[in-house]
Amino acid sequence: MASAPDTSKSFKLERHGGYLLRRINSTKVIAASSHLLFRASILATVVLILLFTLHYPPLLLSHSGAAASSAAHSSHRSLLSSAVTYGGAAWEREVRRSASPRSPSGLTVLVTGAAGFVGTHCSLALKKRGDGVVGLDNFNSYYDPSLKRARQSLLSRHGVLVLDADINDTPLLTKLFDVVPFSHVLHLAAQAGVRYAMRNPQSYVASNVAGLVALFEIAAKHADPQPAVVWASSSSVYGLNTATPFSELHRTDRPASLYAATKKAGEAIAHTYNHIYGLSITGLRFFTVYGPWGRPDMAYFSFTKDILSGKPITLFRMQDGTAVQRDFTYIDDVVKGCLGALETAKPSTGSGGKKRGPAQLRVYNLGNTSPVPVAKMVGILEELLGKKAKKNVVTLPQNGDVPYTHANVSLAEKHFGYRPTTDLATGLKKFVKWYVEYYGVKAGNNVHSKIKKMEEKEAEEEASA
Repeated sequence: MASAPDTSKSFKLERHGGYLLRRINSTKVIAASSHLLFRASILATVVLILLFTLHYPPLLLSHSGAAASSAAHSSHRSLLSSAVTYGGAAWEREVRRSASPRSPSGLTVLVTGAAGFVGTHCSLALKKRGDGVVGLDNFNSYYDPSLKRARQSLLSRHGVLVLDADINDTPLLTKLFDVVPFSHVLHLAAQAGVRYAMRNPQSYVASNVAGLVALFEIAAKHADPQPAVVWASSSSVYGLNTATPFSELHRTDRPASLYAATKKAGEAIAHTYNHIYGLSITGLRFFTVYGPWGRPDMAYFSFTKDILSGKPITLFRMQDGTAVQRDFTYIDDVVKGCLGALETAKPSTGSGGKKRGPAQLRVYNLGNTSPVPVAKMVGILEELLGKKAKKNVVTLPQNGDVPYTHANVSLAEKHFGYRPTTDLATGLKKFVKWYVEYYGVKAGNNVHSKIKKMEEKEAEEEASA
C-alpha cells in the first residue's frame, strides 16, 4: 500500500507564504499611508502658516509709521514678520532719545501697555519729572483703538516714544534691552475686563500669562543689568474672599473669573522668577481705577455715554437686594502708587539667568479705601450731566463680577507713602470735563454749566478757607 504523501512542508510553506504575502501587502499599505500622512501634514502646516500670516498684519514699530497706522492695524500684530520692521541706526536713536532721563539719577523705564489708560498717565508722570520712558502697546481692538492712538499722540507731544508692538514679540524685547539698559520695567500690558473673558478666554492666557512669561524671560536671562519689575496685578484676585477690607494677607485662591485667575497665575509666576533668577518684582493690585482718558468698557465711562444719549443703563444688585459696591480709585492716586513702587524697588540680584542672592518680592493694594454703591456713582453722574439716567436694575449674574471691593492700603502707605486723596465726586467731575471736551459734547448741553457752577463753588470755598 502506497504511503500518503507528506504535505506538512508544503502546508507550512503555503502558510508561511500567505503570511509573507499579507505582511508585504500590510507593509505597502503602511508605507502608502505614512507617505500620504506626511504629505497631508506638510500641506496643513503650509496652510496654517499662510492663514496666520494673512490674519495678522505686519508689526509697525517706527514712530512715524505708528502715528499713521490705519484701523486695519488695530488687531494683534504679527510676531513672524516683526523682526524686519524694527532696528537700524535711526530707530535706535529714537529709542535712546526717549529712554534718556534728564539727570544721571533718573530712572530709565520700559512701560508696556503705554497707550492704555494707566500706562498713559504713568508714562506722562515719569517723563514730566525727568525720567526716561519708552512705551510698548499692541493697540488691539478690545475697545476703540482710536482712543489709544490719541493717547499715543499725547505721549509723543511730551517726548515719549510708544512702539507699536506686542509683549510676546521676543526678538523685539531682546533688541530693546540691547539698545537700552532699562533700570525698571512698568508692566501694565494686559487683557482687561472680567466679562469679556467668557467670550474670548484665549486672549487672557496669551496676554496675562504668556506675555508676562515672555517679559520675565528677557528680563531674567538676557537683560544686563536685570531691571526691577513693577507690574499690574488686580484686586480681582481676591475673588470670593469675604473678609474686608481686602488685605494682602487674605486668601486669593478662589478667583471668580478667568481674568482673576490669570492675574493670580501671574503672581505665582512672579514668585518663580524671583526665586530662581533673582528678579526684583513688585505686584500692584488695582481697585476700579477711573478718570480722564479712561477705558470705555468701564461702567462710569459707558454710563456717561448712555446717559447723554438717552439710552438705558443696567445696574446690578445682589440676590438679597443689597447694592453692588466698588472701591473707586482715581487715576492720579494710582499713578502716585505706581511711581512710589518704582522708586522703592530694589535692584534685581541676578545676571545672565543666574541668581546671585535673595531679591525683593512685594505685592500691594492700590485702592481708595472707601467703597461706594454703584447707584451712588450714577447719582453723581446724573448731577454732573444734568440729566437723569434710565435705569434697569437686575440681579447680579454669574459672570465673574463680585459684589463688593474694599482695599486696605496700609502696607503701601507704610512702604512708600501711598495715600489716596481724591473722593469720587471730585474724580468724576474731572472725568466728565475731559469727556465732554474730548468727544465734543455740544455746549448747549447742561453738563457745561453744571461743571462751571461746581468749579465756581469750589473756588469760593477755597478762597474763604
